[in-house]
Amino acid sequence: MDLILWRHAEAREAADGEADLERPLTGRGLKQAHRMADWLNRFLPESTRVLVSPALRARQTAEALGRKLRINDGLAPGAGVNQLLEAVRWPDAREPVLVIGHQPTLGQVAAYLMAGADAVQQPAWTVRKGAVWWLRHREREGVPEVVLVSVRTPEKL
Repeated sequence: MDLILWRHAEAREAADGEADLERPLTGRGLKQAHRMADWLNRFLPESTRVLVSPALRARQTAEALGRKLRINDGLAPGAGVNQLLEAVRWPDAREPVLVIGHQPTLGQVAAYLMAGADAVQQPAWTVRKGAVWWLRHREREGVPEVVLVSVRTPEKL
């Protein structure tokens, strides 16, 4: 199974009284989202499921892909590692899953999958705004393992 973690692109700070979930992308964030979406669309299989946080900034990031997507309330800011892994059906999903979400959850998921349960107790690994971490679960000689396929930032594409 491939799990692709995509942190939403740069969003503006909340205005007075504005809900965190309603913060939109900045102009720079829109460019980041489109740059990364172009790269992803070259490599993502058509069968990829796209799951998105309900936050406006995550939805706007996902819309740059131009693919069918599903809003998942369990991916909202503050979601936990277990919520995300349940939503994507890790490691048993048959199709690749792309998650557009938030820090620190994405960093915690990457740490947990790459370094084990103890890593979740440490500070979250940093996933930069607009960046993608592509992870793959596989079995090698009957032993499950997680492979880091790629880490990309929109500025380095």
